[in-house]
Amino acid sequence: MDYGMIGKREKAKRYAEEQNRFLFNKFDVTFHGDNNNHHVTFDNGTFSCDCEFFMTHQRCAHTMALEIKFQGMLAEIVQS
Repeated sequence: MDYGMIGKREKAKRYAEEQNRFLFNKFDVTFHGDNNNHHVTFDNGTFSCDCEFFMTHQRCAHTMALEIKFQGMLAEIVQS
């Protein structure tokens, strides 16, 4: 048994529980909506989604769900 790896796993579990350790700058997600899948990206404070509502409002349920899910873990969101 690799005792060094055991210590690393315990440290990783502790890190994972401490949300303040994470700051997302960029990600690309397939969001499974009620009717369709949607392509959502986040890049340095700016969300994008391929749904029709986002195209007219610059926010949608998909991006807002991710804002809620990762509250305090996203680079400052740019409001347009």
